[in-house]
Amino acid sequence: MTIFLILAPYGVYTLLMFMTSATVSVFTASAICLATIAIDVARGRSIKTLAAGSAILFAGIGLYLALRGPVLSTLGVKLSVDIGIFVISLGSMLARRPFTLQYAIEAVPAETAAMPGFLTANYIITGAWTVAALLMMAANIVLLYFPALPVWLGLAVAFAARNSAIYFTKWYPEYRQIKHGAPSGALSEAK
Repeated sequence: MTIFLILAPYGVYTLLMFMTSATVSVFTASAICLATIAIDVARGRSIKTLAAGSAILFAGIGLYLALRGPVLSTLGVKLSVDIGIFVISLGSMLARRPFTLQYAIEAVPAETAAMPGFLTANYIITGAWTVAALLMMAANIVLLYFPALPVWLGLAVAFAARNSAIYFTKWYPEYRQIKHGAPSGALSEAK
């Protein structure tokens, strides 16, 4: 359920980009980010860097489009979102608070969160998401400079990058548990 709430704004944004304007798409995604923040707050959880950063990112792009008109192509909007997600992800690691850490701490027992490799594991998982965002940025840049390439190419790269990051996020804690002998279920709950 957590991964669904995390990815919901991006899924809705991507779907709406095919059906409506970029402005409507990014404002809707921002509203969904705010709703996920409200759900976390209602459940007594912390406000997440990724959700808050994404809400600001989507709203900022939406305001830019609303005030300036459709100055960015669809691909330009997608690239802007990918750059923003990359900055949020990389920035969280540079600030020494990988964005996955907030989700993981709330999903595991306190003794697991206190384990020496817990923070390292979250850096690695956040790094996987940062690489995924970088790959999506690269695909959109290639499509901008080579407009004859099919649009589905960018979608395929985004799909593969995102799904690889999801798979890695689920697989890596289990791998660490097996490799380092963590208590049963200790790291696997960080999905």
